[in-house]
Amino acid sequence: MFNVTRKSIQWGNETLTLESGKVARQADGSVIATMGDTSVMANVTFAKKAKPGQDFFPLTVHYQERYYAAGKIPGGFFKREARPSEKETLTSRLIDRPIRPLFVDGFNHEVLVIVTVLSHDLVNEPDVLAMIAASAALTVSGVPFMGPIGAARVGFSNGEYILNPDVEDMQNLRANPDQRLDLVIAGTKNAVMMVESEAYELTEAEMLGAVKFGHDAMQPVIDLIIDFAEEAAKEPFDFQPADYSALYAKVKAAGEAQMRAAFAIKDKQERSNAIEAAVQAIKDSLGEEELADVNLGASIKKLESSILRGDIINGGARIDGRDTKTVRPIVSETGILPRTHGSALFTRGETQGLVITTLGTGEDEQIIDALHGNSRSNFLLHYNFPPYSVGEVGRFGPPGRREIGHGKLAWRALQAVLPAPTDFPYTIRVVSEITESNGSSSMASVCGGSLSMMDAGVPLKAPVAGVAMGLILEDDGRYAVLTDILGDEDHLGDMDFKVAGTANGITSLQMDIKIAGITPEIMEQALAQAKDGRLHILDEMAKALTSAQAFSQYAPKIETMQIPTDKIREVIGSGGKVIREIVETSGAKVDINDDGIIKIASSDAAAIKRAYDMIYSIVAEPEEGRIYTGKVVKLVDFGAFVNFFGKRDGLVHVSQIANKRLNHPNEILKEGQEVKVKLLGFDDRGKVRLGMKMVDQETGEEIVEKKEESSEA
Repeated sequence: MFNVTRKSIQWGNETLTLESGKVARQADGSVIATMGDTSVMANVTFAKKAKPGQDFFPLTVHYQERYYAAGKIPGGFFKREARPSEKETLTSRLIDRPIRPLFVDGFNHEVLVIVTVLSHDLVNEPDVLAMIAASAALTVSGVPFMGPIGAARVGFSNGEYILNPDVEDMQNLRANPDQRLDLVIAGTKNAVMMVESEAYELTEAEMLGAVKFGHDAMQPVIDLIIDFAEEAAKEPFDFQPADYSALYAKVKAAGEAQMRAAFAIKDKQERSNAIEAAVQAIKDSLGEEELADVNLGASIKKLESSILRGDIINGGARIDGRDTKTVRPIVSETGILPRTHGSALFTRGETQGLVITTLGTGEDEQIIDALHGNSRSNFLLHYNFPPYSVGEVGRFGPPGRREIGHGKLAWRALQAVLPAPTDFPYTIRVVSEITESNGSSSMASVCGGSLSMMDAGVPLKAPVAGVAMGLILEDDGRYAVLTDILGDEDHLGDMDFKVAGTANGITSLQMDIKIAGITPEIMEQALAQAKDGRLHILDEMAKALTSAQAFSQYAPKIETMQIPTDKIREVIGSGGKVIREIVETSGAKVDINDDGIIKIASSDAAAIKRAYDMIYSIVAEPEEGRIYTGKVVKLVDFGAFVNFFGKRDGLVHVSQIANKRLNHPNEILKEGQEVKVKLLGFDDRGKVRLGMKMVDQETGEEIVEKKEESSEA
């Protein structure tokens, strides 16, 4: 009944297995990839005809995690998986980015890739396995795909690169100083297609070494997929790209001069209007048959691309007049919003980000529900890209895949320099509002986010800047690497290579390729050029931070205290009664964790002190010889009982009340009276002995008896 194909290799510390022919047999390509006890199923289907008039490639990738894979039931009211999580969205992008450029040019049939996590052993991360499964499913499906690709995760610890480190090793790298890198790489046999990384100030040489290590490590996977496809692949789909050379010749003849003049305009809006006019002039010159040709859009784009790319590759200036290494003019401003905790406006050419920082307490931490368990994050970065930022009317609503991806890239770049939670016990939320965009708004978010957090008083280890690099690579091997690319250079170029970091090293690197990959030599030049650009941007940012940034008066103040874990129960009280009383009485927020770390937050310093004193009185032990302020709670014939330390009472014997004989304590004291007492010690039964007569009741200072100086007669 089943015609099963199964192939395995030893890959690193695990066995990697590909299997097809048993499950989802009606899909064009279906592969289950297993590593350890983590299994991922990839299913590929594609339309056998393109929709009439369609002039773009409609590829859709969905990665989905099922809670049953880790033996969990989803939370929430409906108890089923709902909208994609951030992890699912980001992994869908990870799969999409390296495979999209490898479909044959002109193939505009709809392609759907669905990848489902079936089993998760909590050791082997399913995202890299999902990329491998998708590559294998595409390779056997018969779709015109110029793969396969391989993928790998690379760690870096103690100067050594690590292949596919465990899930636990990659969790919360900020708290793990021994692990300095989480890099995911995908590529073909000969070239790198995609890189995504979170790093901790690695040098350019270390990052390039990680990329080379990952590319070498994925080669056995590519060989496995090829071996697997030799048995399991379906017949290739009969597809021949359309020959539109005649149409392109007409388009070029009709509009090259006007299009070239349009690209010579330096201002983005004026250039866009001129390009639109050139396109319209081309269309006006064509007949009905040419206008109806589905390849008209491709012909116009090819003309635009040839003009922009040709000028640069032949040593000419870029469309805004710059050379290949110059960064656009930068203006940095901080503190521009009066009531926010921190704010910055970062402008680089025609790209601008308004970035705001808000400081919160432990209650504001994000709870992340993942297959490997729940976790909390005290650093959030949200990126918004409204249509007006590019002068357009368009969709406005919840964040899409692009916003989530760009926000995560900026998050990775900045979190490497955050202070430890024990040193800065705040939840930090950074929001980047992109108000203008013409190239690399994600890197503007990195620069603005760094400035905004410093404006809020966050003690970053170092400022972070980012820059986007581009590439023009011609068929004859000539190439040009571009620093700080424009939107048109991104759209018509071959690479989007983003590098962020401090003056000391790289904190994040993301690379997307639109061609069949790039060589290590090109990447090495891009990294070196990016470093020069990054250092220049950091110098420009420093001009906005000429003085120490003050902590906002509107931000909550937080004080941290550590208590013994065996005292946590006493601070919380039965049913939370004690901690509720502390909050209500003091007016401060109190958050306590299982390690005995208590965070007390309020915009009122006095409220923090009240809460601190109340907690301290519960957990601390009274010290012999120390003076305390107490309250008389009961008078008896032989003395007074005084509540002096939380709920602790002690006896002031009648002989210790005053420096004179008293018949009864009520001659001086009354119940409810506030007094200053000294802890004299404890009797044989552990009862507290207090004294008053040796303490000045006005000042609380101990009275020191003066001894008369004797002199010789």
